[in-house]
Amino acid sequence: MLTPIGRLDKYASSENIFNRQMVARSLLDTLKEVSEDERDCIAVLERVTKLSEDSEPTVRAELMEQVPHLAMFCQENRPSIPHAFSKYLLPIVVRYLADQNNQVRKTSQAALLVLLEQELIERSDVESKVCPVLIDLTAPDSNDDVKTEAVAIMCKMASMVGKDITERLILPRFCEMCCDCRMFHVRKVCAANFGDICSVVGQEATEKMLLPRFFQLCYDNVWGVRKACAECFMAVSCATSQELRRTKLSALFINLISDPSRWVRQAAFQSLGPFISTFANPSSSGQYFKEEECTNTMNEKPSEVDESNSNHVLDMTNERISVGADIITEDSAASDSLVNFNVQLEAGTEDESEEASKDTVHQHDILSLCTLPLESTVDSDESKQNCPGTHAHILPDLETANSTISEQELYNSFHYWRTPIPDIDIDLELRQAENEMFGSERQRESSLGSPNITMATRKELEEMLENLEPHIDDPDVKAQVDVLTAALKASSLGTREESKLSFLNMEIGYHHDLTEPGKINCKISRDDSAPLISDSVECIQSTLGYIHNDSDLSTRSIFSHNEEKKSKVQDVVPQALLDQYLSMTDPSRAQTVDTEIAKHCAYSIPGVALTLGRQNWHCLRDTYETLAADMQWKVRRTLAFSIHELALILGDSLTAADLLPIFNGFLKDLDEVRIGVLKHLYDFLKLLQQDKRREYLYQLQEFLVTDNVRNWRFRAELAEQLILLLELYSARDIYDYLLPIAVNLCGDKISSVRWISYKLVSEMVKKLYQASNPVLLLDLLNKLVEQFCQSPKWSGRQTFVFICQALIEDDCLPMDQFAIHVMPHLLHLASDRVPNVRVLLAKTLKQTLLEKEYFLTSANSHQEAVEQTIMALQMDPDSDVKYFASIHPASTKHTDDALSTASSTY
Repeated sequence: MLTPIGRLDKYASSENIFNRQMVARSLLDTLKEVSEDERDCIAVLERVTKLSEDSEPTVRAELMEQVPHLAMFCQENRPSIPHAFSKYLLPIVVRYLADQNNQVRKTSQAALLVLLEQELIERSDVESKVCPVLIDLTAPDSNDDVKTEAVAIMCKMASMVGKDITERLILPRFCEMCCDCRMFHVRKVCAANFGDICSVVGQEATEKMLLPRFFQLCYDNVWGVRKACAECFMAVSCATSQELRRTKLSALFINLISDPSRWVRQAAFQSLGPFISTFANPSSSGQYFKEEECTNTMNEKPSEVDESNSNHVLDMTNERISVGADIITEDSAASDSLVNFNVQLEAGTEDESEEASKDTVHQHDILSLCTLPLESTVDSDESKQNCPGTHAHILPDLETANSTISEQELYNSFHYWRTPIPDIDIDLELRQAENEMFGSERQRESSLGSPNITMATRKELEEMLENLEPHIDDPDVKAQVDVLTAALKASSLGTREESKLSFLNMEIGYHHDLTEPGKINCKISRDDSAPLISDSVECIQSTLGYIHNDSDLSTRSIFSHNEEKKSKVQDVVPQALLDQYLSMTDPSRAQTVDTEIAKHCAYSIPGVALTLGRQNWHCLRDTYETLAADMQWKVRRTLAFSIHELALILGDSLTAADLLPIFNGFLKDLDEVRIGVLKHLYDFLKLLQQDKRREYLYQLQEFLVTDNVRNWRFRAELAEQLILLLELYSARDIYDYLLPIAVNLCGDKISSVRWISYKLVSEMVKKLYQASNPVLLLDLLNKLVEQFCQSPKWSGRQTFVFICQALIEDDCLPMDQFAIHVMPHLLHLASDRVPNVRVLLAKTLKQTLLEKEYFLTSANSHQEAVEQTIMALQMDPDSDVKYFASIHPASTKHTDDALSTASSTY
């Protein structure tokens, strides 16, 4: 008999914890009971304030879960209880942000975000009550856990409170937290939310205040912070200018791609495609960065792409970024052999200290130096690598037809022990070209083999081995130590440098030395030092092979590789970024970075293609073909789901030349891959020319066959796509090729497939009627009658009734035409021996056919026939048939639909 407030007081003061929890849960109901009296509402809110001081954390957490609901009620009844939320509820939320109990803090944080999202907190309260508390919680002397959570809340609420409050109150403290030297968790939270802050404050504040902090975070000692930076890189890029994106962020991203931590590299490669897409030129791609956010004129998802209407070269500055290695040029006359070396040593440790980072840089310097004697195109004065940049590969920029003999051919054992070949006369011009090419190489090899460089190499290699020794348990580090040890042994041969150089010159002379006009010296020396030199060269070559990811360093392959690289040069994005993206299909990446790196490459390839434009499709063609032939079906499935978008970008000619063969391969792939093609079959085929499109009419039948007959969703999707495909083909093609598939689907064992198929058949009838081809229309209707109405199975006859129902509801035929060609066969089913067929017939006649104006306004012979049939059904011995034929059960429509569905299941 207690009043609501009396009951509230009784249980709120109970010593039983569960009673107080129940009070917290029932606060909203209590408030609704007393909502008509303003004083009682205020009294309830005062009890809420008292309950918030409960010593039991579970009670406080339960109360905080109810605060958003109470706030919503106060907002709806604001005239009667003004400022109730601001005075009573908001202080509780803010106070709980610093609660000692973790569950209470988490609940209050979630409640605060909900209140901000629902705009239940006034902007003045945000500035005066919420932000000051969060700033205090992020003070240097604050609790570590509370500080981390407060930073996360500040970042998440930035987009809700707007640019003005964020810049004035949140941004200064956020910049301070990015430099928190004591807590890496704080820096990690800042890095994870960096993109959101950038998108709120805009380009000017991002470039002036945030980017310097972002650069610091990208070079943080903790790999988790750098990984978070890699994940939000695209959002940061969207908030900067194109020039800064090209000159600064590209170099920074390359550094993340070559990070010593595998997890950082993995996150960077996942973000590489999205980052490249931020270089899109709006004039050609349709993408714009509006209000500091990446938007799309076609409102597509970020992972999808827009239609590219451009056929011209994107107007972008050709500004190549060379990261991780200096461009090394020859000072001699034979400077046409220009080679860029990007060297990286994959560090196998997850050490997150500055010292480890410096050691990595040191390793690049030393290994680049110790392998220089084998690189016949590198000048000793320019041999140092500046930073631990990109993954190992050689980027030849030379454009010469001359070819040289590889080091493997120079120094293999076959040449040492074979019978000397006789002198061979060669053309004088060839001799002069050989002399010009190799004259400077012998001079350079002699200078690079000096004992001073060998001693410097030896000393630095020893220092590197000492630095790696603590991490010898790591398998990757152990392999690295083995390689460095081999290089150290090779450099230890410096004491016999004179004999080595002598023999080396003899071997070079075997191929290159020109002693007589028109002759090449082909004599071979077999002194005792040959095996020693051979072993030394093989050791250094093994080191080089490890550093360069086992790439082929022969000059012959360099020339062939040069032609391939030339075809992948463009000026839209920095070439270094595109090269890294193209390398994602390299099998070695799956071992050193991520086993699913190819899937990430396939996922973002439409965005990259849109950015480059169709005029640069040649840069991606080989990569796309490699992905299409990948052994992992997930990679091919990803491509299958986006091939229609790529076709939209490339246009008719490129689609026919490069995508159709891959599309045909997907049609014969696993069901997991075929479903990607099937879901967008209409989108792809509509982009083809009419003759190409008709070729696929013969293959549509193949979609009825699946690896698993239980995969009914595959057939349902086929029916959906066939409805769309009707507009692409003529009436004759529909009748000859699509109708047999539709008839097959109408008899499917799964009702969901049949329902869609009924819609498909009705759309076919409408298409043929609109095509003004009465002959084909009559043939189609006769085929339906023959196939279903006269079927020996009751399920087939029931299917005919369902098709007629769809024809009537969708107005696929004029009622007079329907009454002439279809209705006689429909009414004949009134005498069917199966009650299910008669039940559905009664519903169709009573609820669908007689609702049409044709049968309501005009008296005709067809109307009389329908009424006679209904009277006969009203006398049916089956009670369900009699029920649906006797009255119009509009009040039981849902029951009717359920019965209809049940009766269609067999």
